[in-house]
Amino acid sequence: MIPTVVILGRPNVGKSTLFNRLAGRRLAIVDDTPGVTRDRKEAEALVGGRAVRLVDTAGLEEAPPDTIPGRMRASSEAALRGADLALFVVDARGGLTPADRAFAAWLRRQAVPVLLVANKAEGRLGAAAAMEAYELGLGEPIPVSAEHGEGIGALHEAVREHLPEAEEPTAEEEGEERPLRLAIVGRPNAGKSTLLNALLGEERMITGPEPGLTRDAVAVEWTDATGGRVRLVDTAGLRRRARIAQRLEQLSVASTIAALKEAEVVVLVVDALLGMDEQDLRIARLAEREGRAVVIALNKWDAVEDRAAARRRVEDVLAASLAQLRGVPVVPLSAETGRGVEKLMPAVREAYALWNRRVPTGELNRWFEAALARHPPPLVEGRRIRLRYVTMPKARPPTLAVFGTRAELLPEDWRRYLVNSFREAFAMPGVPIRLNLRGTRNPFAEREG
Repeated sequence: MIPTVVILGRPNVGKSTLFNRLAGRRLAIVDDTPGVTRDRKEAEALVGGRAVRLVDTAGLEEAPPDTIPGRMRASSEAALRGADLALFVVDARGGLTPADRAFAAWLRRQAVPVLLVANKAEGRLGAAAAMEAYELGLGEPIPVSAEHGEGIGALHEAVREHLPEAEEPTAEEEGEERPLRLAIVGRPNAGKSTLLNALLGEERMITGPEPGLTRDAVAVEWTDATGGRVRLVDTAGLRRRARIAQRLEQLSVASTIAALKEAEVVVLVVDALLGMDEQDLRIARLAEREGRAVVIALNKWDAVEDRAAARRRVEDVLAASLAQLRGVPVVPLSAETGRGVEKLMPAVREAYALWNRRVPTGELNRWFEAALARHPPPLVEGRRIRLRYVTMPKARPPTLAVFGTRAELLPEDWRRYLVNSFREAFAMPGVPIRLNLRGTRNPFAEREG
């Protein structure tokens, strides 16, 4: 296990900016609005020449446990309990506050070593102001400017000195397969974060009745019941474009779309009480356009009275409006109670296997010949299109390349026929299938003209 370094501090001192700087890439949303970070965000990074797991946390605030700031603080405290080193960040430019002093006193009582980081210490005046942080009793402050990169080298050195000695990876660890990348997406308040918590068996994400609690895409490494590694990503809810107004929400949406593009399987969480609406279909189509396998989690199933009717309504919408993901698996569950959640990962694993599947060339061409015999290509401009053979150049998603004279002129309905025939012949429900048509030039066409 690589060591864990947790970044803590009150709101708006630059924790996420420092997280992005140490990670070497923009991973966390950064904005001048206090309290942007609500759930802790993790990333593997090289700090001081050592591989570490960086954890960005929500701002530490004194607040009742049932409020959003109270839940944010509980999440940050949970992150500290699993840390090897804490970076306590204060604002050198703004000076120390009573909250800084209170949390510093709390950190001194913890068993985790702490480095004091005085952020926003640009230039000589900033470095001098950082010295005020000595009075917190956490050792010598390290003046940095996370935004401009000043002092980051000294911070790297200090982190390396405070980390335990690195252990050589075992042969089993070196041979571990890459984790399955799974994104949980959906509308606001559909239960995405509650579902992630139910899968993990812990309160990893902040949840509650307030819509839009999750603002950033948050990745969590996890080992499921089969022993397989999964990189779970919880995302902010996607609303209709017309409702996306504020800059912060625009950043949240961009983060969600980026997570969807990086995923291999997408779990679309649908509120079973509301059914599938046009926004759910837009999200599913986006996943299909990006070539991702899709599984639908029909959440809040325990609260549905007429389950047969609810299931039928969802299946009717899918059949009518999502033909490109025909047969997509639907898993009814309740993330709140945990009922049915155990059926989700088997469906995800099956979708992932189909998404990776390659069909042997012999089987592929036997299917192709039978499909042509059942339904020959139509005449186009009074001339027959002659299709010669098909190959499968890649999977992830399954991709067919069809070669023939004027193949690129095939009408859309016949292309759909071919894709659906392939899907049924090789049992690939719910997987996006790509069809590339490769026409060959007729060498006598120009002479005939």
